[in-house]
Amino acid sequence: MDSDLAEAVEALKAIFQKRKIRALFGTNPEDLLRALKKRVPLTSRFAAFLKEADPLDVETLTPTERIRFIPAADVEREQIGYGRGDAETKARAGWKEGWVVIGHSALLGDPYFIDTTRPDAEGDCPVMTAMSGADLKPTLCASSFACFVKILATAMEVAADFAEDAADPDDEDIFREALSPKIKVIDAAAVREGHWT
Repeated sequence: MDSDLAEAVEALKAIFQKRKIRALFGTNPEDLLRALKKRVPLTSRFAAFLKEADPLDVETLTPTERIRFIPAADVEREQIGYGRGDAETKARAGWKEGWVVIGHSALLGDPYFIDTTRPDAEGDCPVMTAMSGADLKPTLCASSFACFVKILATAMEVAADFAEDAADPDDEDIFREALSPKIKVIDAAAVREGHWT
C-alpha cells in the first residue's frame, strides 16, 4: 500500500478506535487478488487496500451518512444488479462496464463505486455514488479512492461531536458546515460536486 493510502487507512482505523466503534479489517493473499482482478476491473490502489486492509466489517457513522464497505470476498457478487446481471437480476441500465461497487449507503442503499475507466498515475480512480432506484446520475464523492478514505476518516472525526443516534436535521446542517472546509483541503473537486455538503 502506498503512503497516501496507508495514511488514510490508518486515520480511518484510528477514528473507529477513538470513537469506540467496531470495525474489522483483514488481509488477503496476493493470489486471491490476482484472481479477483481477472473477474472484476480493480485499480492497483484499491487492490492494495483489499490486500492490506480488507474491510471485513466496516461501516462509517456520521449524522448524514453511513457507508458500509464491501469486503474482497463479496466484491464480485456485489456487482450483480449494477454492472452485471444473473438469472434473477438484470444489470442496471446505463451502468458503465468499468464502474465497480465498493460500498453502499447503510441508510439509503445507494452504491458507492470506483470508476476504473478514469485511472490516474498512482493507480487510483474517482469514487462516485448514484441514487438507488432513480435515473442513473453519478455524483463525484472523491477524486481518488485514497481521498475517499481520507474524507471518510475526516467526516468520522467531525461526527465525534454529534449524537450517534440523532436524526436531527439541524445537526445534519451543522455537521455539513463543519465538514465542508475540511474536505476542501483534501479534495476541492469533491466539495464542488456537493455530495458531502
